[in-house]
Amino acid sequence: MSIILRLDRVMADRKMSLNELSERVGVSNVNLSKLKTGKVSAIRFSTLNAICKTLGCQPGDILEFIDDEP
Repeated sequence: MSIILRLDRVMADRKMSLNELSERVGVSNVNLSKLKTGKVSAIRFSTLNAICKTLGCQPGDILEFIDDEP
């Protein structure tokens, strides 16, 4: 099973840059970049809450479950 991060897609839909999201959410560019590229193993609920509030989306818009087992 895999959880895929779709932050890049949601940001593109909202036409928001990484720098702008970083400023609005209060999370560093480096940490948001890791989220955007899926190179994280965890995310704080407070960070997810701030991202969703800023982007006007639901957590399910950013996180996607893919069952990779037959």
